[in-house]
Formats: sequence, C-alpha cells, structure tokens
Amino acid sequence: MPQPLSPAAIALVKASIPALAEHGTAITTAMYARLFQDDHIRALFNHANQGGNGAQVHALAAAILGYASNIDNLGALAPVVERIAYKHVGYHILPEHYPYVATALLGAIKEILGDAATDELLAAWGEAFWFLADVLKARELVLRDEIMTAQGGWTGWRRFVVAERIRESSHITSFVLRPEDGRPVLRHKAGQYLTFRLKPSGRPELKRNYSISCGPNGGHYRISVKREESGQGGSRFLHDQVQIGDVLETTPPSGDFHLPDAPTRPVILLSGGVGLTPMVSMAERIAHDLDEIPAYFVHGTLNGETHAMASHMRALAGRAGNLRVATFYSEPAETDVLGTSHEGEGFVSVDWLTRHTPLAEADVFLCGPRPFLHFYVRELTLAGVPSNCIHYEFFGPADELVAA
Repeated sequence: MPQPLSPAAIALVKASIPALAEHGTAITTAMYARLFQDDHIRALFNHANQGGNGAQVHALAAAILGYASNIDNLGALAPVVERIAYKHVGYHILPEHYPYVATALLGAIKEILGDAATDELLAAWGEAFWFLADVLKARELVLRDEIMTAQGGWTGWRRFVVAERIRESSHITSFVLRPEDGRPVLRHKAGQYLTFRLKPSGRPELKRNYSISCGPNGGHYRISVKREESGQGGSRFLHDQVQIGDVLETTPPSGDFHLPDAPTRPVILLSGGVGLTPMVSMAERIAHDLDEIPAYFVHGTLNGETHAMASHMRALAGRAGNLRVATFYSEPAETDVLGTSHEGEGFVSVDWLTRHTPLAEADVFLCGPRPFLHFYVRELTLAGVPSNCIHYEFFGPADELVAA
C-alpha cells in the first residue's frame, strides 16, 4: 500500500472543493487537450466518449470532485477504484502511462485556476494523484497476475478469428470468436466484456467494449452487437465490414460486473434492448453450472423484430429447471402474440418483479440504456432492495451513477 497522504495535502485538497465544483469541467477539458497532444496516449482512449455531449469530461470532473470530497474517507471510493482498475486492464493502460496523466492534470489545474493554483496546492494535488495512482497500479497488477496465471490467460492484444456471424434480430448480430493461435482462452466471469482494437480501412483506430454473450467455456467468445447509426462507427464497422474469417484484436475479459463464483441468493437478470448480452452469458452459466440457484431472466424490448436471442433463451430455460424467462414488448407488432412471443406488454414494473420473483431476497443484475438504469436503480432502491444487491453494467462514462 502507498504511504498515507499527509495532513497538509488532505487539508489543501479539501479546501479546493469549491473551485473544483465551479471549474471542474473546464479543468478536465484542458487536461484532455494536453493529454491528447501525445499520439501514443491518445491511442489508448475510446474517443466515442470524448465528443458529443462531453460525457467523459463531465464524468472525470465528477470523479475528481468525488475524490476530493472523500480524501479523508477513501473507503467510500473502493467500488469506483475497482471499476477503473478493470477498465485500465481492458484498455491495456500500464504504469508507464500514469506520468502523462499527472502532468496533464496538474497543468490543467494551473491553467484554469491561475494564481489560485499555488505551488502548495499543486504539490498537494500531485501527492493526491500519485497516492491514487499507486492504489490503482497495485490493484491492476493483481488483476493482470490473476489473468496470466489462469489457463488461457494473456496480456495485451490477442488475435481472434471470426468463426460465425449470426443475425439475432433486426439490429443485433452475434460474432463468434476463436483464437487465431488455436490455444485455450481464459474462462471469463459471466457478465464481463472484451475490449477491441478495431481498424476500419482508411479511418482512425477505434477502441470499443462489448459484453461477452456466451457462458464461460475455455474455447471461444461471442459478442452480440447492436448496429448504431450515430457515433464514430464501431458497430457499423462490425456489421458492415467484418466477415467470417476476418481477425479482430482484443485484450482479456475484464469488468467487475459479473456473477459471483458461488452465488448464495436467487438471481434476477433484468435487461433492456441490447443490454441482454451480459445477461445471456450469466443465464448460460447458471443453466450449465449452477442448477441449484433460482434465476429469472426478465427482458424488455420493442417487439419481436428487435427481440434478440429469443429462441436461444427459451431453449435454455426449457433445459434448465432453475431458469425462468419473461419478455416484455413496449410496442408489440401485429404479428406478436401475447403469451407466445412475449409474456407482458409495456414496461417491466417493480410491482411485477415483486409478484413474480423473489425480489426481496435476490441479487438483481441490470444492463440497458442510461434511462433504463436510472429508472430501475432508483425504483429498486425505493422498493427496499439493498444497494449491495443491485448490480449494474454501464458502458461509457457512468457519471451520474458513479457520483450517486
């Protein structure tokens, strides 16, 4: 563990909270501008999160403010540290990259705060940065060691061949990936994701996270990707250009959102849209390896056209006596038949979950769009589900959720 922060540094960091609250996004905007002047550092990032509404800028500003606010109560930040450490492993961020971030952050604080950024304040923030950096580096070292010592583990980027393309719905396609070297692959924890380095022809390299949508098996991975018309084109590249036989590069499975190794409570898997992908992975593991755990796969989508992996999940539930499946269509088509294609219409309510699942004693896993997560995290909390029983996956900057 790193040396504790000095009382002087803690006092100065806490004294800077009002300035961070007022100027936080300006500081993080300036920090990224400085950081991305170096091409090899710029290449580490997923730039889909940098533009548009500036979500990553706001997320980092909230994280810095949260760190300052809890500088004397760092235990409160443990879940955020864990998530960041997994992200760094996924993006292959190494100890030698941290000095670039330190230089950019301290330079941005000086640039935005001007004369208020005294030498003493900058020294205090330097001490605070390196304390957190050392905590992260230590955790990342443990995660990498666990991966490398496990069968099929690897570090850095590994080449996988697209063995199958499967059209799952009107807008979701699955890609089955097998290692080019023919060796085993790490058995992921059900719910984790892969981080890809995509190389569209004639365009800048892209970094993207996609959940693994199959259960752990040691031989292959499957990702199931929704084609998005907006954004910088990672999903369009996969849908429009990647064919059977092509090669994709990925780092090892990562992420702190996953089933525990030995669940002790019933499991509710609640998803919206393409958020079903990690839930299918969890459902497969439950069906194959955890037949004593009651599990409920509850999914919401527009209609039968957008309903991905419907027959797969029904077949899985048919084989596994402990897994129940229920699907809700918010805009059913004329060809959809209530009771056959789907079990409910409209949106899944917490009242429905209370009546049809052991909600009060279960672990609830959530994955879906931002409004979906905001709604269900809030409603489940109001219904009395303990916070330690509500688990969610959120791709992109989890600003409001992490801050809450």
